[in-house]
Amino acid sequence: MAPGRTSSTPSTDGFPNRSIVDVITSSEVVRDFVATKRTRGLSIGFVPTMGALHRGHLSLIDLAHRHADIVIVSAFVNPLQFENAEDFDRYPNSQQADEEMCRQQNVQILYRPSAAEMYPTGFATSVHVDGLSSVLEGASRPGHFDGVSTVVAKLFNTVDPDIAVFGAKDFQQVAVIRRMVKDLGFRVRVVVAPTVRDKDGLAMSSRNVRLDSDARLAATTLSKGLFAARSAFRTGTTSPEALVDSVTATIGESPFVTVDYVRIVDPYSLEPVDDAGPDDVVLLAAIVGGVRLIDNLVLGDEDVVDD
Repeated sequence: MAPGRTSSTPSTDGFPNRSIVDVITSSEVVRDFVATKRTRGLSIGFVPTMGALHRGHLSLIDLAHRHADIVIVSAFVNPLQFENAEDFDRYPNSQQADEEMCRQQNVQILYRPSAAEMYPTGFATSVHVDGLSSVLEGASRPGHFDGVSTVVAKLFNTVDPDIAVFGAKDFQQVAVIRRMVKDLGFRVRVVVAPTVRDKDGLAMSSRNVRLDSDARLAATTLSKGLFAARSAFRTGTTSPEALVDSVTATIGESPFVTVDYVRIVDPYSLEPVDDAGPDDVVLLAAIVGGVRLIDNLVLGDEDVVDD
């Protein structure tokens, strides 16, 4: 077995068929795989994740398949985007389940680099997107988006995808990555998939497994608050303050929920708006049962703009 490959059922070109997932830990092996497929004129779709895959991730993979011939998924818990070491240590890990889900979704490559592979000794470079990285989540989690931008830039350099799929739940992350792609001239097209929700409305997140039953129930008030704001907007409320009040009133007072922020913002600049329109977004973050959760909703009918 070649270095950097942990499992393999190769085809005649030395790489797996569409129905087989190969777990690769080496960036060089991934680059060789992509180069081989490009000689055949095949397009590359990419879904970057931190592992602990769930139904929301599967929707991203499905969308990638619709846009590209080959789909690569990465699973790397990026230490640079965690300001809290305990939060990093507690991030869910489900490697075998991730591999099986990728097999079921016809993913060809599961790229699982080590921290040493991503950030070798002496690594001293970071990517910073000014403005978008310092508000909202960036204000509450200093340095978080520098970590996101840096790891995504490295992954794009390795995978060189034609399209990369991200979930709308991480709305600010998408805005940061779009700006980075534009400013640095990456050839990748960013595609955004709508947020996937459980039947009770809670946005799918790898962090949800850390919620106990009481916190899980309390967490459903977050999406209920967002939909209350959308309902108020549809009946004529355009005041950002009134829309925010509709969110916080719906969430109410709970010993399990501490709201960090609720904002009505422009979908591209993330700047606060004076008068809400259908393309504007309600963004919120809250600590629920000790777990930080984020969610958002576009005030109009569409949950996301797919560029």
